[in-house]
Amino acid sequence: MAASIGFIPGTAQAADPVNPAAAQAAGAPAVDPTAGAAAGFGTFTSAATGSSQLSISLSARMSSAYGFELTTSLNRGTPPLDTVIDWGDGTTETVVASGSSETRTKHVYKKLGEYTIKATVVDPVLGTNATNEVRVKTLGSEFTPYAPTRLLDTRSGTGAAKGKVEAYSSTRLKVAGNGGIPAGVTAVALNVTATNTTSGGHVSVFASGSTRPTASNINFEAGQTVPNLVIARVGEDGYVELYNGGWEPVDLIADVTGYFSRQEAGGYVPQVPSRVVDTRDGTGTRPGQVAGQGSFTVRVAEPGATAVALNVTVTNPREAGHLTVHPAGQTAPTTSNVNFTAGQTVANSVIVPVDKNGAITVRNGSWAPSDVVIDVVGTYSPTSAVAYVPFTTPSRQIDTRTWPNGPWPVRGYIWAAYSTKVEAWVLNTTVTNTQGGGFLSVAPDPNSMNDYAQKTAVTPERPVPSTLNWTAGKTVANLVQVGIANDGLVDFWNQGWDRADLVIDSIGYYDNQ
Repeated sequence: MAASIGFIPGTAQAADPVNPAAAQAAGAPAVDPTAGAAAGFGTFTSAATGSSQLSISLSARMSSAYGFELTTSLNRGTPPLDTVIDWGDGTTETVVASGSSETRTKHVYKKLGEYTIKATVVDPVLGTNATNEVRVKTLGSEFTPYAPTRLLDTRSGTGAAKGKVEAYSSTRLKVAGNGGIPAGVTAVALNVTATNTTSGGHVSVFASGSTRPTASNINFEAGQTVPNLVIARVGEDGYVELYNGGWEPVDLIADVTGYFSRQEAGGYVPQVPSRVVDTRDGTGTRPGQVAGQGSFTVRVAEPGATAVALNVTVTNPREAGHLTVHPAGQTAPTTSNVNFTAGQTVANSVIVPVDKNGAITVRNGSWAPSDVVIDVVGTYSPTSAVAYVPFTTPSRQIDTRTWPNGPWPVRGYIWAAYSTKVEAWVLNTTVTNTQGGGFLSVAPDPNSMNDYAQKTAVTPERPVPSTLNWTAGKTVANLVQVGIANDGLVDFWNQGWDRADLVIDSIGYYDNQ
C-alpha cells in the first residue's frame, strides 16, 4: 500500500567539508503514515439486498489513490456461487464464494473519479439471484492551476468579515464554488500570510468539519509578517478554516494558486531540487539584484507543464517588501508569495501556473533592490498520473525536542526512510530553538538502509538548495515536497553552525497506484 511504511530509525551524520568525522544520533521511532490518512481511507457500503434465500452486501474501502478493496458478503445460497463484479469502468471480474461467506477483491482504476460498482450473484440450484451496487470516489486527486487570486484578506473584508481574527479562534474561507473553483475539490494550494501581529503565535489551516490539528502551518512573533504555502484539505461543505493560535488578534491573508480534484488534470512530477535562478551570480538571469518594482522572467519547466513547485528565497533586501510569482506574459496580480524586511533572508514554497513555454515572472514589490534565488522541486503535467492523497490529520514524524536520540547534528543531517511505492511526500518542516543562523536542506540520500546498518554508508554530498532560512531565536516553517528515489531515504540537513530543533509533520503524498 502507498503509505504503509513511515519513518525508519536512522543515523545522523555530520558532513562538514573541513572535519569529516561523523556525529552520531539515532533516528525517530517508526511511524505509520496511514495513521494520519486513516479517515481518508474511506469505506463505501451498501446494505444487504436480495431475499431470505440469498442476499448480498458490499463494502468498498479505499486502498490507494486509484484503488479499492471490495468486500462481498453473501448470506445463504448453495455453494459454490459465482459473483460477477462490474467495476463501472468497463471491466468485470468473477469471484467464487460459499453460500455464507466474504470475499475480498482488489481493483485499481485507470482514471480518477466516481464509479458505481455492481455485483450480481446467481444460485442455479435455488433458482434465485441477488444484485447490489455501491457508489465510490477515488482517494487521489490531480492538480488544476489557478491564476494567483486573493481569496481572503481580513484587513479589507475580502472572503470574511473585516477585522482581525480573534485570539484562539478561526475564520472560515469558502474555497469550492468560489470564483472559478468548482464544487467537489478535495484540497487547495494557498499561500497564507499572518500580518499585523502584536504577539507570538501560530496559524493552523484545516478542512471545515474536521478536528483542528495540533500541527501549525505558520509561526509568528509580534511585528512580523510571515507567509507559508499550505496544501489544505477542503471540507465537504467546500470550506477551510484558519485558526489563530496567538495571544492577540491577527490579520490573515490567503492567495490561491490551484486546487486538487478527482478530475483528470495535472499529475505531479517530482525532481531532485535544482537551482534555476540566483541573481547573486547570474544563474538563470542577469547578475545583480532585482530592482525595486522590477521583475524578470525565467523558464522553469518544459513545455506542456501546467504548473511548477518551487522554493523561492529572497536575500540581501535593502528595504522591506514582497515578491510576487506569476505566469509569464500576464499582468502581476496583487498577491504575494514571500514577505521580507530589510536585510532578511526568507524562503517560501511556491506552486504557480506557468505559461505555454514553462516560464514564470518574478516581481520585486519592494522599492529597493534585492537578490532572488529559485529552486525547482517538481512540476505538474497532464501526462503524469501521480495523484495527491491528503492526510486527514497531519502525522508528526520527527520532533528533536522530545525524542530520546540526541540533537539534530550541527552541519550534519538526519535521514528518514519513506515508502518507495510513493512518488513524493508533502511535509511541513519547522525549525525552532535556534541558537544561531542557518538553513535547512532536504535531499535524497544515495545510501540504502542496509548501508547504514552495515556501517558502509558514504557521506552524501552537501546539498546547495535551501528549504528554509533562520536566525537566532526564531521559529520558521515551510512546506516541502520531496521526491522519493533509490532506497527511499531522505536527508534533513542542519546547514547552520549552531544548535536548532527540527519538527516534521507529514500532510500527504503523491501516488500513481
